[in-house]
Amino acid sequence: MYHALTATKSRWTAKQVRWSIAAVLFLSTVINYIDRQSVAVLGPFLQRDFRWTHQDFAYLIVSFRIAYAVGQTFCGRLVDKLGTRRALSLSVAWYSLSALLSPLARGLGSLCVFRFLLGTGESANWPAATKAVSEWFPKQERGWAVALFDSGSSVGAAIAPFFVLGLYKAFGSWRPALAIPGLLGFAWLIAWRAIYRKPEEHPWLQPEDRQPIREERATVHSARWSELLRIPATWGIILGRSLTDPVWFFISDWFAIYLASKHFNLEQGILGFWIPFVAADIGNFAGGGVSSLLVRRGWNVIAARKAVIVVCGLGMTLLIPAVFTNQMWVIVALFSVSTCSYAAWSTMALTLPSDIYPSESVASVSGLSGGGAGVATVISTLLIGWVADRYSFGPVLTMASVVPLAATLLVLLLVRMPGNQHT
Repeated sequence: MYHALTATKSRWTAKQVRWSIAAVLFLSTVINYIDRQSVAVLGPFLQRDFRWTHQDFAYLIVSFRIAYAVGQTFCGRLVDKLGTRRALSLSVAWYSLSALLSPLARGLGSLCVFRFLLGTGESANWPAATKAVSEWFPKQERGWAVALFDSGSSVGAAIAPFFVLGLYKAFGSWRPALAIPGLLGFAWLIAWRAIYRKPEEHPWLQPEDRQPIREERATVHSARWSELLRIPATWGIILGRSLTDPVWFFISDWFAIYLASKHFNLEQGILGFWIPFVAADIGNFAGGGVSSLLVRRGWNVIAARKAVIVVCGLGMTLLIPAVFTNQMWVIVALFSVSTCSYAAWSTMALTLPSDIYPSESVASVSGLSGGGAGVATVISTLLIGWVADRYSFGPVLTMASVVPLAATLLVLLLVRMPGNQHT
């Protein structure tokens, strides 16, 4: 039986292997988001049970975000050093164990500690997945590959309310609803360890399948941070994500509480809760698909990514009209356009490092941009809690619509592909 399985594997083409890897990366992102969204879904119940203010809830979110920001900055470098397979294995094992231990929390402080540990582990997912794409995919397919794994965030966010609320209703407590999703990560590890190797080491490929992949990738040393930060495109990617990621995390972390502030019952409005995340899933594939189509039609790869970024930067401004309505389905529609636009924008931002930098530096650049985005999200989360307690969510929605325009402009100005950029 072993020899039969080996023979079957040896007949896999490089394309089949790389898209199987992309599917496993998608599942990693789905599980990652179910774990992190559990607190956002349970937010109204936690606020009720512990009598937390919006500011208290912001501290809980920030404990995750601080760990995530610091972790992404350094995990990107760690992924480049340890390799994609080992680094992502350690990451998923860490955050799955953190989720399983979270029922030991007894209040805000201890739950913040467990969310900090969760954020530390989850921070390697995007740098590692981006590096995996750069190792396996040609440029014309990278937009689709990034769209697939990044869409796991919106799929996971869409699944979370059904899964987590189902656990809450079944057990009558938030504790199992936080812990049980952690089991999914350990199941995922089996598939990841079985399927992922670098192309030149993968036992399922024939020697002739490896050569085109080697030719696609630049072979250079991993650049130091000081070298990467001297490149304007690095700052364009960092600042772009830093000004747009807080929009997504506002919606994913606060949408349930925002609906509650509008006096909508979460159980009754669960359909409305997940529609913006389904729209984000559409945005991932629309952004990746349109940019890949433009590349196949002869567009410069950077110009193709920027075309999507411009359109979607404008799309995110539709959070402003949501301030002026109390109709649930109008709110859901406006949030959905914004999340769809954000997801397409984000797919381009995540793809740019693999377009511009050699494989050995992709995770480092992705980690730096994720770290910048994490710092910006921590600051915005604290401001959201403060503003929502003292005023309303209106100013928050207005800023979430305007700031992405600045991010779009910075990407247009700074992101270029100079001929000698690959230091």
